[in-house]
Amino acid sequence: MAKTLLFLPDISGFTEFVQTTEAQHSQHVIAELLEVMIESNTIGLELAEVEGDALFFFKEEMPSLEQLLAQIENTFTAFYSHLKLLEKNRVCPCMACTTAPQLQLKIIVHCGDVEFITVQNKRKPFGAEAIEAHRLMKNDVNSDNYILISDALANEIMLPAHYKSKLFDFQEGQNEYDNKIVKYLYSILDKDHLKLKPFATAQKVDLNRSADITYEVELYCNAQEGIEWVSNYARRYEWAEGVDQFIYNEHEVTRLGTEHTCVINGKHLNFVTVTKNDASAASGLIYGEMTDGPPFVDKVYQFYTFQPINAQRSKLIVEVYLEAKSIFKKVFKNFFIKDVFKKGIVKNIDNLSEKTKEIALGE
Repeated sequence: MAKTLLFLPDISGFTEFVQTTEAQHSQHVIAELLEVMIESNTIGLELAEVEGDALFFFKEEMPSLEQLLAQIENTFTAFYSHLKLLEKNRVCPCMACTTAPQLQLKIIVHCGDVEFITVQNKRKPFGAEAIEAHRLMKNDVNSDNYILISDALANEIMLPAHYKSKLFDFQEGQNEYDNKIVKYLYSILDKDHLKLKPFATAQKVDLNRSADITYEVELYCNAQEGIEWVSNYARRYEWAEGVDQFIYNEHEVTRLGTEHTCVINGKHLNFVTVTKNDASAASGLIYGEMTDGPPFVDKVYQFYTFQPINAQRSKLIVEVYLEAKSIFKKVFKNFFIKDVFKKGIVKNIDNLSEKTKEIALGE
Protein backbone atom coordinates (compact mmCIF):
# COMPACT_ATOMS: atom_id res chain seq x y z
CA MET A 1 0.00 0.00 0.00
CA ALA A 2 1.43 3.41 -1.03
CA LYS A 3 1.86 5.90 1.77
CA THR A 4 -0.59 8.80 2.01
CA LEU A 5 0.27 12.36 3.03
CA LEU A 6 -1.90 13.92 5.77
CA PHE A 7 -1.80 17.73 5.94
CA LEU A 8 -3.61 19.63 8.72
CA PRO A 9 -3.49 23.45 8.98
CA ASP A 10 -4.96 24.49 12.35
CA ILE A 11 -5.81 28.06 13.40
CA SER A 12 -4.25 28.88 16.78
CA GLY A 13 -6.34 30.93 19.19
CA PHE A 14 -9.61 29.86 17.57
CA THR A 15 -11.46 28.82 20.74
CA GLU A 16 -10.81 32.05 22.63
CA PHE A 17 -11.49 34.08 19.49
CA VAL A 18 -14.99 32.67 18.92
CA GLN A 19 -15.88 32.63 22.62
CA THR A 20 -14.92 36.24 23.35
CA THR A 21 -15.93 38.01 20.13
CA GLU A 22 -19.08 38.71 18.14
CA ALA A 23 -20.37 35.42 16.74
CA GLN A 24 -21.30 36.50 13.23
CA HIS A 25 -18.10 38.37 12.42
CA SER A 26 -15.86 35.76 14.04
CA GLN A 27 -17.53 33.12 11.86
CA HIS A 28 -16.93 35.23 8.76
CA VAL A 29 -13.28 35.85 9.64
CA ILE A 30 -12.60 32.14 10.23
CA ALA A 31 -14.46 31.17 7.05
CA GLU A 32 -12.38 33.63 5.01
CA LEU A 33 -9.14 32.28 6.48
CA LEU A 34 -10.14 28.68 5.77
CA GLU A 35 -11.04 29.65 2.20
CA VAL A 36 -7.70 31.33 1.48
CA MET A 37 -5.84 28.31 2.87
CA ILE A 38 -7.86 25.97 0.67
CA GLU A 39 -7.01 28.16 -2.32
CA SER A 40 -3.31 28.07 -1.37
CA ASN A 41 -3.16 24.38 -2.36
CA THR A 42 -0.49 23.97 -5.07
CA ILE A 43 0.41 20.26 -4.84
CA GLY A 44 -2.95 18.62 -5.47
CA LEU A 45 -4.05 18.07 -1.88
CA GLU A 46 -7.58 16.72 -1.50
CA LEU A 47 -9.80 18.24 1.18
CA ALA A 48 -11.25 15.51 3.37
CA GLU A 49 -12.99 17.73 5.89
CA VAL A 50 -13.30 21.18 7.44
CA GLU A 51 -12.93 20.62 11.18
CA GLY A 52 -14.07 23.91 12.68
CA ASP A 53 -10.76 25.72 13.00
CA ALA A 54 -8.72 23.25 10.94
CA LEU A 55 -8.55 21.70 7.49
CA PHE A 56 -7.86 18.01 6.90
CA PHE A 57 -6.12 17.40 3.57
CA PHE A 58 -4.65 14.24 2.13
CA LYS A 59 -2.69 13.22 -0.95
CA GLU A 60 -2.23 9.64 -2.13
CA GLU A 61 1.16 10.42 -3.56
CA MET A 62 4.16 11.64 -1.63
CA PRO A 63 5.53 15.05 -2.61
CA SER A 64 9.22 15.80 -2.62
CA LEU A 65 10.81 17.67 0.29
CA GLU A 66 10.99 20.82 -1.83
CA GLN A 67 7.33 20.54 -2.90
CA LEU A 68 6.12 20.03 0.68
CA LEU A 69 8.10 22.94 2.13
CA ALA A 70 6.89 25.16 -0.71
CA GLN A 71 3.28 24.17 0.06
CA ILE A 72 3.77 24.88 3.75
CA GLU A 73 5.23 28.31 2.99
CA ASN A 74 2.40 29.03 0.55
CA THR A 75 -0.26 28.21 3.16
CA PHE A 76 1.39 30.34 5.84
CA THR A 77 1.78 33.20 3.34
CA ALA A 78 -1.88 33.04 2.28
CA PHE A 79 -3.03 32.98 5.92
CA TYR A 80 -0.95 35.93 7.14
CA SER A 81 -1.50 37.94 3.97
CA HIS A 82 -5.24 37.76 4.56
CA LEU A 83 -4.83 38.78 8.20
CA LYS A 84 -2.84 41.81 7.05
CA LEU A 85 -5.64 42.68 4.61
CA LEU A 86 -8.20 42.44 7.42
CA GLU A 87 -6.04 44.66 9.63
CA LYS A 88 -5.29 47.39 7.08
CA ASN A 89 -8.74 47.63 5.48
CA ARG A 90 -10.85 47.17 8.60
CA VAL A 91 -14.08 49.16 8.94
CA CYS A 92 -15.85 47.34 11.76
CA PRO A 93 -14.69 48.17 15.31
CA CYS A 94 -16.00 44.95 16.89
CA MET A 95 -13.71 42.63 18.88
CA ALA A 96 -13.74 39.96 16.16
CA CYS A 97 -12.47 42.35 13.51
CA THR A 98 -9.96 44.14 15.74
CA THR A 99 -8.43 41.00 17.27
CA ALA A 100 -8.38 38.82 14.14
CA PRO A 101 -4.74 39.80 13.35
CA GLN A 102 -3.72 38.09 16.60
CA LEU A 103 -4.69 34.67 15.24
CA GLN A 104 -1.84 32.33 14.34
CA LEU A 105 -1.36 29.11 12.41
CA LYS A 106 0.20 25.72 12.98
CA ILE A 107 0.49 22.97 10.37
CA ILE A 108 0.77 19.28 11.22
CA VAL A 109 2.00 16.91 8.49
CA HIS A 110 2.15 13.13 8.77
CA CYS A 111 2.11 10.11 6.48
CA GLY A 112 1.41 6.42 6.64
CA ASP A 113 -0.51 3.47 5.26
CA VAL A 114 -3.95 5.03 5.38
CA GLU A 115 -7.31 3.36 4.99
CA PHE A 116 -10.33 5.23 3.63
CA ILE A 117 -14.05 5.31 4.29
CA THR A 118 -16.68 6.85 2.03
CA VAL A 119 -19.28 9.13 3.60
CA GLN A 120 -21.86 10.77 1.33
CA ASN A 121 -19.75 9.90 -1.71
CA LYS A 122 -16.67 11.56 -0.20
CA ARG A 123 -13.53 9.55 0.64
CA LYS A 124 -11.89 10.32 3.96
CA PRO A 125 -8.72 9.00 5.59
CA PHE A 126 -9.56 6.52 8.33
CA GLY A 127 -7.69 4.45 10.88
CA ALA A 128 -4.62 4.63 13.07
CA GLU A 129 -2.54 7.05 10.97
CA ALA A 130 -5.38 9.56 10.66
CA ILE A 131 -5.86 9.40 14.44
CA GLU A 132 -2.12 9.85 15.02
CA ALA A 133 -2.04 12.93 12.76
CA HIS A 134 -4.76 14.52 14.88
CA ARG A 135 -3.05 13.50 18.13
CA LEU A 136 0.07 15.35 16.98
CA MET A 137 -1.91 18.57 17.14
CA LYS A 138 -1.55 18.30 20.93
CA ASN A 139 2.19 18.54 21.55
CA ASP A 140 4.88 20.26 23.61
CA VAL A 141 5.95 22.82 21.02
CA ASN A 142 6.18 26.13 22.86
CA SER A 143 4.51 28.24 20.19
CA ASP A 144 1.20 28.78 18.41
CA ASN A 145 2.90 29.41 15.09
CA TYR A 146 4.86 26.46 13.77
CA ILE A 147 5.15 23.55 11.37
CA LEU A 148 5.37 19.98 12.75
CA ILE A 149 6.43 17.05 10.56
CA SER A 150 6.18 13.54 11.97
CA ASP A 151 9.31 11.40 12.09
CA ALA A 152 7.64 8.95 9.71
CA LEU A 153 7.17 11.66 7.09
CA ALA A 154 10.60 13.20 7.69
CA ASN A 155 12.19 9.82 6.91
CA GLU A 156 10.00 9.39 3.84
CA ILE A 157 10.98 12.73 2.27
CA MET A 158 14.52 12.70 3.72
CA LEU A 159 14.14 15.85 5.80
CA PRO A 160 17.34 16.23 7.89
CA ALA A 161 16.84 16.45 11.64
CA HIS A 162 18.22 20.00 11.84
CA TYR A 163 17.24 21.33 8.42
CA LYS A 164 17.65 25.10 8.35
CA SER A 165 16.76 27.78 5.80
CA LYS A 166 15.71 31.43 5.90
CA LEU A 167 12.16 30.40 6.89
CA PHE A 168 12.62 27.04 8.64
CA ASP A 169 14.79 25.93 11.55
CA PHE A 170 13.78 22.39 12.47
CA GLN A 171 14.31 20.88 15.90
CA GLU A 172 13.58 17.40 17.25
CA GLY A 173 10.69 16.71 19.58
CA GLN A 174 8.52 13.90 20.84
CA ASN A 175 5.34 13.18 22.77
CA GLU A 176 3.66 10.12 24.17
CA TYR A 177 0.24 9.16 22.81
CA ASP A 178 -1.56 6.01 24.01
CA ASN A 179 1.62 4.65 25.60
CA LYS A 180 3.53 5.16 22.36
CA ILE A 181 6.36 7.66 21.84
CA VAL A 182 5.90 9.59 18.60
CA LYS A 183 8.88 11.59 17.37
CA TYR A 184 8.67 14.63 15.12
CA LEU A 185 10.55 17.61 13.76
CA TYR A 186 9.19 21.09 14.29
CA SER A 187 10.08 24.62 13.26
CA ILE A 188 8.68 27.77 14.84
CA LEU A 189 7.86 30.17 12.02
CA ASP A 190 9.11 33.75 11.90
CA LYS A 191 6.29 35.65 10.16
CA ASP A 192 8.68 38.47 9.28
CA HIS A 193 10.41 36.14 6.82
CA LEU A 194 7.24 35.56 4.80
CA LYS A 195 6.76 37.50 1.58
CA LEU A 196 3.16 38.56 2.13
CA LYS A 197 0.96 39.00 -0.91
CA PRO A 198 0.13 42.58 -1.89
CA PHE A 199 -3.49 43.66 -1.74
CA ALA A 200 -5.37 46.53 -3.28
CA THR A 201 -5.06 49.74 -1.31
CA ALA A 202 -8.47 50.95 -0.25
CA GLN A 203 -9.61 54.13 -1.91
CA LYS A 204 -9.28 57.27 0.21
CA VAL A 205 -11.05 60.28 -1.21
CA ASP A 206 -10.38 63.98 -0.79
CA LEU A 207 -13.61 65.95 -0.48
CA ASN A 208 -12.47 69.48 0.25
CA ARG A 209 -15.94 70.99 0.26
CA SER A 210 -19.20 70.86 2.14
CA ALA A 211 -21.48 67.92 1.59
CA ASP A 212 -24.41 68.41 -0.80
CA ILE A 213 -26.69 66.73 1.72
CA THR A 214 -26.23 66.46 5.50
CA TYR A 215 -28.70 64.82 7.83
CA GLU A 216 -28.48 63.91 11.53
CA VAL A 217 -30.54 61.60 13.72
CA GLU A 218 -30.23 60.00 17.13
CA LEU A 219 -29.93 56.22 17.26
CA TYR A 220 -31.11 54.18 20.23
CA CYS A 221 -27.96 52.06 20.15
CA ASN A 222 -24.27 52.66 20.71
CA ALA A 223 -21.94 53.70 17.90
CA GLN A 224 -20.57 50.20 17.32
CA GLU A 225 -24.07 48.75 16.94
CA GLY A 226 -24.92 51.67 14.67
CA ILE A 227 -22.14 50.98 12.21
CA GLU A 228 -23.22 47.33 12.13
CA TRP A 229 -26.70 48.43 11.00
CA VAL A 230 -25.14 50.15 7.98
CA SER A 231 -22.07 48.07 7.10
CA ASN A 232 -23.84 44.72 7.44
CA TYR A 233 -25.81 44.69 4.19
CA ALA A 234 -28.16 41.96 5.42
CA ARG A 235 -29.54 44.43 7.98
CA ARG A 236 -30.29 47.11 5.41
CA TYR A 237 -33.45 45.28 4.40
CA GLU A 238 -34.84 46.31 7.79
CA TRP A 239 -34.64 50.07 7.18
CA ALA A 240 -33.69 50.92 3.57
CA GLU A 241 -36.79 51.34 1.43
CA GLY A 242 -36.95 51.27 -2.35
CA VAL A 243 -34.22 48.64 -2.79
CA ASP A 244 -35.33 45.41 -4.42
CA GLN A 245 -32.19 43.48 -3.50
CA PHE A 246 -28.74 43.79 -1.96
CA ILE A 247 -26.14 41.59 -3.64
CA TYR A 248 -22.99 40.96 -1.62
CA ASN A 249 -20.70 38.23 -0.30
CA GLU A 250 -22.58 36.86 2.70
CA HIS A 251 -19.45 35.16 4.06
CA GLU A 252 -17.25 38.27 4.09
CA VAL A 253 -16.88 40.96 6.72
CA THR A 254 -17.30 44.41 5.19
CA ARG A 255 -13.98 46.26 4.89
CA LEU A 256 -12.45 49.00 2.78
CA GLY A 257 -12.61 47.88 -0.84
CA THR A 258 -15.59 45.59 -0.27
CA GLU A 259 -18.15 45.71 -3.08
CA HIS A 260 -21.91 45.29 -3.02
CA THR A 261 -24.78 45.97 -5.42
CA CYS A 262 -28.16 47.63 -4.84
CA VAL A 263 -30.91 46.65 -7.25
CA ILE A 264 -33.46 49.47 -7.55
CA ASN A 265 -36.30 49.14 -10.07
CA GLY A 266 -34.24 46.57 -11.95
CA LYS A 267 -31.18 48.85 -12.18
CA HIS A 268 -27.94 47.65 -10.62
CA LEU A 269 -25.90 50.22 -8.69
CA ASN A 270 -22.43 48.96 -7.79
CA PHE A 271 -20.92 50.32 -4.57
CA VAL A 272 -17.42 50.08 -3.10
CA THR A 273 -16.52 50.80 0.51
CA VAL A 274 -14.24 53.86 0.82
CA THR A 275 -12.95 56.25 3.45
CA LYS A 276 -12.05 59.93 3.63
CA ASN A 277 -8.50 61.19 3.95
CA ASP A 278 -9.60 63.44 6.79
CA ALA A 279 -11.29 60.60 8.68
CA SER A 280 -9.97 60.42 12.22
CA ALA A 281 -10.76 58.58 15.41
CA ALA A 282 -11.96 61.87 16.92
CA SER A 283 -14.68 62.08 14.28
CA GLY A 284 -16.32 58.87 15.46
CA LEU A 285 -16.84 55.58 13.65
CA ILE A 286 -17.08 56.15 9.91
CA TYR A 287 -18.44 54.01 7.09
CA GLY A 288 -18.32 55.30 3.51
CA GLU A 289 -19.32 54.01 0.09
CA MET A 290 -19.17 55.22 -3.50
CA THR A 291 -21.12 54.46 -6.66
CA ASP A 292 -20.86 55.80 -10.19
CA GLY A 293 -24.13 54.25 -11.31
CA PRO A 294 -26.88 56.88 -10.84
CA PRO A 295 -27.90 58.88 -13.92
CA PHE A 296 -27.21 62.62 -14.21
CA VAL A 297 -24.25 62.53 -11.78
CA ASP A 298 -20.77 61.06 -12.17
CA LYS A 299 -20.24 59.74 -8.65
CA VAL A 300 -22.07 59.61 -5.34
CA TYR A 301 -20.22 59.37 -2.02
CA GLN A 302 -22.12 58.57 1.17
CA PHE A 303 -20.47 58.77 4.58
CA TYR A 304 -22.06 57.65 7.82
CA THR A 305 -20.41 58.95 11.00
CA PHE A 306 -21.45 57.46 14.35
CA GLN A 307 -20.67 59.60 17.40
CA PRO A 308 -21.26 58.26 20.94
CA ILE A 309 -23.77 60.08 23.12
CA ASN A 310 -23.67 57.56 25.97
CA ALA A 311 -23.48 53.77 26.37
CA GLN A 312 -26.93 53.29 24.82
CA ARG A 313 -27.27 56.18 22.37
CA SER A 314 -25.32 57.60 19.44
CA LYS A 315 -25.67 60.34 16.87
CA LEU A 316 -25.58 59.44 13.17
CA ILE A 317 -24.43 62.10 10.72
CA VAL A 318 -24.99 61.27 7.06
CA GLU A 319 -23.10 63.25 4.42
CA VAL A 320 -23.75 62.83 0.71
CA TYR A 321 -21.46 64.25 -1.98
CA LEU A 322 -22.78 64.37 -5.54
CA GLU A 323 -20.08 64.79 -8.18
CA ALA A 324 -21.11 66.23 -11.56
CA LYS A 325 -18.56 67.34 -14.14
CA SER A 326 -20.55 68.76 -17.02
CA ILE A 327 -22.53 71.99 -16.82
CA PHE A 328 -25.70 70.11 -17.68
CA LYS A 329 -25.18 67.60 -14.85
CA LYS A 330 -24.32 70.32 -12.37
CA VAL A 331 -27.53 72.22 -13.14
CA PHE A 332 -29.59 69.04 -13.00
CA LYS A 333 -27.93 68.08 -9.70
CA ASN A 334 -28.65 71.40 -8.01
CA PHE A 335 -32.25 71.75 -9.16
CA PHE A 336 -33.52 68.17 -9.09
CA ILE A 337 -31.17 65.32 -8.17
CA LYS A 338 -30.17 66.77 -4.78
CA ASP A 339 -33.79 66.94 -3.63
CA VAL A 340 -34.47 63.38 -4.81
CA PHE A 341 -31.47 62.04 -2.91
CA LYS A 342 -32.29 64.02 0.22
CA LYS A 343 -35.85 62.75 0.31
CA GLY A 344 -34.66 59.13 0.13
CA ILE A 345 -31.86 59.65 2.66
CA VAL A 346 -34.14 61.33 5.21
CA LYS A 347 -36.79 58.62 4.93
CA ASN A 348 -34.34 55.74 5.28
CA ILE A 349 -32.31 57.24 8.11
CA ASP A 350 -35.49 58.06 9.99
CA ASN A 351 -36.50 54.42 9.48
CA LEU A 352 -33.18 53.33 10.96
CA SER A 353 -33.62 55.59 13.98
CA GLU A 354 -37.12 54.27 14.55
CA LYS A 355 -35.95 50.67 14.18
CA THR A 356 -33.29 51.10 16.86
CA LYS A 357 -35.86 52.77 19.10
CA GLU A 358 -38.28 49.86 18.73
CA ILE A 359 -35.57 47.38 19.67
CA ALA A 360 -34.32 49.46 22.60
CA LEU A 361 -37.84 49.88 24.02
CA GLY A 362 -38.83 46.29 23.27
CA GLU A 363 -41.73 47.26 21.03
